[in-house]
Amino acid sequence: MSGLRYVYAVCRPFGTPLPAQLTGVAGAPPKQLVHGDLVAVVGQVPEGDFAEGPLRAHLEDLDWLGATARAHQNVIDALTVVTSPLPLRLATVFLDDSGVRSMMEEREETFLRTLDRLDGRVEWGVKVYSEPTEPSGETSGESGVSGGLGDTGTRTASSPSPGRAGSGRDYLRQRRNQRKESEEKWERAEEFSRRLHESLSGYAEDTRIHAPQNSAISRAPGRNILNAAYLVPRTESEAFVELVDRTKDDAPGLRVELTGPWACYSFSGEDA
Repeated sequence: MSGLRYVYAVCRPFGTPLPAQLTGVAGAPPKQLVHGDLVAVVGQVPEGDFAEGPLRAHLEDLDWLGATARAHQNVIDALTVVTSPLPLRLATVFLDDSGVRSMMEEREETFLRTLDRLDGRVEWGVKVYSEPTEPSGETSGESGVSGGLGDTGTRTASSPSPGRAGSGRDYLRQRRNQRKESEEKWERAEEFSRRLHESLSGYAEDTRIHAPQNSAISRAPGRNILNAAYLVPRTESEAFVELVDRTKDDAPGLRVELTGPWACYSFSGEDA
């Protein structure tokens, strides 16, 4: 195999073949590189794109980065069906097979310990969002502007309207009520997320609470309250998914999203 070596994951040896049509980064099919009790899943990639200089430039190209990440994930997804891989971070590249073997030898103890921990387990992701609400608009009567001649007289926009003296107090009262409603909604959402996390943790061997997603970046509607990952034995996954499904409609105004099963990125000790 010529060219640079792109490493997707490290695994225990597995006998089930990957799909024959599977391709990865740069359109190359993944291969197994065995070293002792470990297997590195690798692909051949061109130096023109993955040598240090070109790769650094490509990582600033969001289109290229997105296509590479999708190809990387396709291989990881296929591995997750047949084994419990330890995924390496995106664009992990070595000069040749000997470089990959040296990496596995140097980190053998850590890899084996982590693979033993992940064996037979998958990662599920659960997010809870507070659905966006329509802002309560003011009625035309509250605005104090009638648009000139009204249907009952000749009052203009600059003329004082009936009830204007109380409009300031009414506005402040309305704002206080809105803040109170918002605070109560947020407290209910946090309490729901806390109880859901506790229930789901009963099926998981480990959990990770990630920072809430920024909606401007994720483009997901609503405010992200819970963003959690769960390390779940495959034997418990069906019950885990059923619990999420049963809970989805328990809290009006909240949205629960389930993703997975994934390779155990959040529990691998690698920067995915």
